[in-house]
Amino acid sequence: MSGRRPLAKDVPAVPRSPVPRRIPVVPLVIGLALLLVVSLGCGVALGAAGIGWVRVFRFLWAGLSGGTVHADDAAAYTIVWEIRLPRVVLGAVVGAGLAAVGVAVQAMVRNALADPFVLGISSGAAVGANAVILLGAFAGLGVWALSVSAFASALAAMTLVYAVARSPHGLTPLRLILTGTALAYGFEAVTTVMVFGAARGEAARSAMMWLLGSLGGATWAQVPLAAGTVAVGWTWLRRRAEALNALAMGDETSAALGVQPGRLRRELFLVTAAVTGTVVAVSGAVGFVGLMVPHVVRMLVGADHRRVLAVAPLAGAVLLVWADILSRLLLAPAELPVGVITAVVGVPAFLLLMRRGGYAFGGR
Repeated sequence: MSGRRPLAKDVPAVPRSPVPRRIPVVPLVIGLALLLVVSLGCGVALGAAGIGWVRVFRFLWAGLSGGTVHADDAAAYTIVWEIRLPRVVLGAVVGAGLAAVGVAVQAMVRNALADPFVLGISSGAAVGANAVILLGAFAGLGVWALSVSAFASALAAMTLVYAVARSPHGLTPLRLILTGTALAYGFEAVTTVMVFGAARGEAARSAMMWLLGSLGGATWAQVPLAAGTVAVGWTWLRRRAEALNALAMGDETSAALGVQPGRLRRELFLVTAAVTGTVVAVSGAVGFVGLMVPHVVRMLVGADHRRVLAVAPLAGAVLLVWADILSRLLLAPAELPVGVITAVVGVPAFLLLMRRGGYAFGGR
């Protein structure tokens, strides 16, 4: 047997996995921003009541410039300015918030299947919302009753999840996921009992619409708080993007890089819970946006949270605006819950994404 060492040409080449191409962030952000503007215009123009594009844009210009509208157009103007426009704007805000929080939650718990609702916040908000819809609680608050009750119960759920998940070793990802999941089942059980005990069938239907997500009750009064909360939360996450990169690599690695994982996880918990509670209070439990959008964006721009957080909110906003448009048109004049549309679109898209060769959480 020859003792010669194998030459380089004798060693079979090991195939290298191709490095995925990444789309430059700036052109992608510009493209998504333009698409969002077009989507908002379509969301205002399309609906069960045919108004026409020319009249729609005339009404929008009148509303923005303080112009007047002919008396014969008063009803159509109300539909455009007071019903459709706040609805599509709120849809964009909710979609952006859910997508941004989805990115943060997946980094916080280092779990590819995590989304904003894994913390149990949305299930807690459902208890308060259904107390208003089914039992008439907080009736003295008028139009604010649903949002205030949902947000208050979301904060209560957040406090409970934090208190139970916290241990002498801090807020670990596994305990956070298990606690949020377990308490979410408990909150859902309470909601189910309330729905089955409802005396009015229409109230139970409204409760189910809210549980599956709906923007049908959107008003201008809801937009500033939701938009402000999402903007503040996104800004904070963007400033902590480098720390999120470290946290996603594990607690030991992040500690070695100068990041305190326990403290950062507590801060992330508070930010994500506040944003989730706010958007759920105005839109109901819209699923799949916070789960699917971060994965799609990582596939396009890579795993760096600076890039992902620049793109994900715009992608989430576009997705939810079009989901809401479809929810209004598919069975017009009846309306589907927007969460049904996001699930119908999200399930096959997510399964297709998972089957892509070489894709894994973290962008590889």
